[in-house]
Amino acid sequence: MDENEAYQKAKAKARRIKGFYHHLAAYILVNLLLIVINLIFSPDYLWFYFVTVFWGIGLVWNAYETYKEPNEEWEEKKAQEILEKEKKE
Repeated sequence: MDENEAYQKAKAKARRIKGFYHHLAAYILVNLLLIVINLIFSPDYLWFYFVTVFWGIGLVWNAYETYKEPNEEWEEKKAQEILEKEKKE
C-alpha cells in the first residue's frame, strides 16, 4: 500500500467517524426534545421510548460499521477468489 492510498483510507475512516458523531449528536438532541414534548403533552403515555429504542438500534449499527476493524486478509483472499473465478469463465 503506497502512502497516497493509506492517506485516502485514513481520510475515509475520519469521514465515517465524523458522520457517526453527527448521527450521535442528532440522536441525543432529537430524543431529548421528544422526551420533553412527551412529558409535557402526554405524560401518562411514554411513547418516546419507541423512537429512542429503534433509532438506538440504528445508532449501534452505525457505531459498529464505523469502528470495526476491516479484515483485510479476508478481503484479499476473496478478491483473489473472484479473480480466479472470472479467469475460468
